[in-house]
Amino acid sequence: MICEDRVVIVTGAGRGLGRAHALEFARQGAKVVVNDLGVSLSGEGGADGPAQAVAEQTAEEIRALGGDAVADCSDVAADEGARRLVATALDRFGRLDVLVNNAGFLRDRMLVNLSEEEWDAVMRVHLKGHFLPLKHAGLHWRAESKAGRPVDARVINTSSGAGLLGSVGQGNYSAAKAGIVGLTLVAAAELGRYGVTVNAIAPAARTRMTEQAFAATMAAPGNGEFDAMDPGNVSPLVVWLGSAESADVTGRVFEIEGGRICVMEGFRRGPAVDGGTRWDAARLGPEIAGLLAGAARPEPVYGA
Repeated sequence: MICEDRVVIVTGAGRGLGRAHALEFARQGAKVVVNDLGVSLSGEGGADGPAQAVAEQTAEEIRALGGDAVADCSDVAADEGARRLVATALDRFGRLDVLVNNAGFLRDRMLVNLSEEEWDAVMRVHLKGHFLPLKHAGLHWRAESKAGRPVDARVINTSSGAGLLGSVGQGNYSAAKAGIVGLTLVAAAELGRYGVTVNAIAPAARTRMTEQAFAATMAAPGNGEFDAMDPGNVSPLVVWLGSAESADVTGRVFEIEGGRICVMEGFRRGPAVDGGTRWDAARLGPEIAGLLAGAARPEPVYGA
């Protein structure tokens, strides 16, 4: 019960990782706002039933476990929808302690085949869909802090290995997920003064978004073996990051797959040279070669 009585918003909580997060938060004592639009894998609305039914199914499961939950079908990538989502938590439960940004979908194409609409749609749901709930939750927590009320709040954003390392055929998704890491770092620096920590995860699990691309490697094992790709494996880390225990952890990115958790280190300053004045382009070849020789080799891009 490490999140007992904490109020949590999980976006994209009707299925996959979001659903697993919502259920685990409930098992650990939290009250949950289950947000989902009920869209298809590629973001079209209504393919799998009304939004309220998709969100309500997870909320009903939580209530069946003895927890408390409310369904919400706000569009988190629209300013009014994100504002309404935060208001739902405050109106129903009287407070907000944790925001888990998880909603997303795919429009995969090789770059030369990727349309402007496919680019914009993925950027909207992933990057804008992280920014707006974070903004409105941040506004609430800032107001609480300035009013002298204690804030012990958490934000957990969802990036991806594609955002950290790149993924062939996913230029839009990789760029959006990389942007989420940058947003996480800035939010951690800006909101820390109000009692808010902000971290990100880069999960690998079997969901609607991964089952087609990785069908062979992500198939569920038989004979009671450990299912490393079960989305529920990711949720304990998310719940811990949402708990009071994680108060001294912020601005971090955790890769998680099965039982493995890795702290990602991202860009760090490596070898450098200072010529003391403007460089002559003709001199740069040997200098750059020397810098690269002393630098760590980049991780390979997925699918390369």
